[in-house]
Amino acid sequence: MTDDLRPAGAPTLEDVARAAGVSRATVSRVVNGVRNVDPVIQETVRRAVAATGYAPNRAARSLVTRRTDAIALVVSGAGCGPEAETAGDAPADGAEDGEGPSFTAQVFADPFFGRVVTGVVDYLRPRGMHPVLMFAETSRAREDVVAFLRQGSADGALVVSTHAEDPLPDMLTDAGLPAVLYARPARAARISYVDLAHRDGARLAAEHLLARGRHRVATITGPLDVPAVQERLAGFRDTMERHGHPYVAIAEGRFTQESGESAMERLLAEHPDLDGVFAANDLMATGACHVLREHGRRVPEDVAVIGFDDSSAASSCRPPLTTVRQPVEAMAAEMARLLIERLAKPGGAATSVVFEPSLVVRDSA
Repeated sequence: MTDDLRPAGAPTLEDVARAAGVSRATVSRVVNGVRNVDPVIQETVRRAVAATGYAPNRAARSLVTRRTDAIALVVSGAGCGPEAETAGDAPADGAEDGEGPSFTAQVFADPFFGRVVTGVVDYLRPRGMHPVLMFAETSRAREDVVAFLRQGSADGALVVSTHAEDPLPDMLTDAGLPAVLYARPARAARISYVDLAHRDGARLAAEHLLARGRHRVATITGPLDVPAVQERLAGFRDTMERHGHPYVAIAEGRFTQESGESAMERLLAEHPDLDGVFAANDLMATGACHVLREHGRRVPEDVAVIGFDDSSAASSCRPPLTTVRQPVEAMAAEMARLLIERLAKPGGAATSVVFEPSLVVRDSA
């Protein structure tokens, strides 16, 4: 690594080498993460770096390592249908005329995404790497993500997709760009991913409702074209069937509190005697609780409610939600770990890591 671009008076590799009593080349290998350096020498160099206040010049370092130490954290998926692709760059969800929140507003309103960012940042920061947040809600935005990575502006991508027909994973693999997905892709692709055993989580919810004596149950799903939603629905229905309850009332939501409220209104109108509800995320479960209270139904005495995720919405709901925990922060950190592993071994095969859910019992069920 060269120090030519360093500000005048800033500590150099030579300063660190003198403080550590080693060669400049040894300091360079330690700073650049070369592995064949004795651990004792590595520790000596690190202490010298701390003592001198040396900070590697990123521009110079990237010339040597061909790495930026930046990772694209991409939230993708809205506007993935055929009509949206032909429309190109129209803002999502009526945002252009004030009819609804923009894609980015929806993302930031959902506590799930904040937990993903926390997990990614907490893993990358100690390793001297940093995420670059990108949104890919239109065809042009997805092309921009691919171009950004091809130009070497980031070393790879961590992708959270919100739509089953999202073409971005295929675009990244076709371009040979390193990427890892949060959640199994809807179509088979040679790309690593982390996911949750969603069916098992829904089974936990169904078994808990049954154990509480709830037999007239309903479920509020997320968008039914999303693989995780399909898995949660299948797991819930299968468990109810196995216990002699072949019919489960269903209302589709959009993972928002408002959609949970609308779904709960429909369910009450069609099934006024229901005594248990499983919602596919905590925001929709919170919306269901609001509507039940408005209709004079006590939670959990009259209707037990279970959510999914164990997000901040679960603890702030009144009553606090019983929910299926998805360890989002740990899953996001694992996603980052898989990407760094892929960067270190570019020819490695795609892999998957599936986490186990758990039931967090609170007051709503």
